[in-house]
Amino acid sequence: MGNQGHSEANYFQFKAWQEAGIIKDVTEVTAHMNSARRWHPWDPNITRFPEAQSIPPGMDWDTWLMATQHHDYHERFHHGNWRCWYDFGMGALGDWGAHILDTVHEFLDLGLPYEVTPLKLEGHNDYFFPMSSTLLFRFPRRGDMPAVDITWYDGVNNVPPVPAGYGTSDIDPNIPTVAGGKLQPTKLNPGKIIYSKDLIFKGGSHGSTLSIIPEEVAKEMESKLPPVPESPSNHYANFLLACCGDEKTRSPFEIAGPLSQVFSLGVMAQRLNAPLRFDRNTKEVTNNPFANAMLTGIPPRKGWEEFYKI
Repeated sequence: MGNQGHSEANYFQFKAWQEAGIIKDVTEVTAHMNSARRWHPWDPNITRFPEAQSIPPGMDWDTWLMATQHHDYHERFHHGNWRCWYDFGMGALGDWGAHILDTVHEFLDLGLPYEVTPLKLEGHNDYFFPMSSTLLFRFPRRGDMPAVDITWYDGVNNVPPVPAGYGTSDIDPNIPTVAGGKLQPTKLNPGKIIYSKDLIFKGGSHGSTLSIIPEEVAKEMESKLPPVPESPSNHYANFLLACCGDEKTRSPFEIAGPLSQVFSLGVMAQRLNAPLRFDRNTKEVTNNPFANAMLTGIPPRKGWEEFYKI
């Protein structure tokens, strides 16, 4: 969940700009994560999981696996690499999507898509996520808001086109450096481009704010922009204050749940390499029975059932 973005300037700016009518009539969003942070040198022509290695001393591998199906230990599963495998993670989309699309999803009231289509899956295989993916998410009209298409690009060499006057791509200094080191500047740092009827916005990830592009239009709009309130707390403090009853969490389950479901549908389309038609009312995949069955998830491994009882 995009907790940093929901507790910093990204959240409060988007909310203020939408309420003031600056962000309105959005029809298209391009979201991109093209850093090398979540990619690896493994061969996509993989035909089996890596051979078992000795479990490092002091490591409780059974607990590390938790509810997923058993896999013998291998270093490629460990540390940040678990995100790359279908059986453990959700790839770049699940890892970065929430940090890039959290405010777009909430304030445009997108809900769930009615269609997810893989446009490009480079290095597709049955074990780990493609080396590059382009996915199209389609959302219907919501009240008086027009339909929205979100196109997701990931992969080092899968950089999306940008509009004239885009300028430079800045990186949020608050992005954590866990499991992969610092992000290196690329053609485009992780972020988004938002196209509306009258304006185009560019933004980054996490707490990064939006800019109106091109620059000359931004200068024309400067006097019309509303004040943006300061955040009362960062994501750490917001959680603690919510536990004390002094604040409400800014990414609660009613926000985080549907957003996570969007990415789950995207990951299914990546894994199956197939377009998915989704009924937003019945919450069913209507064109692929196998994909529809996947919505329930794999039962937890023996010994972990008690943690999955409702």
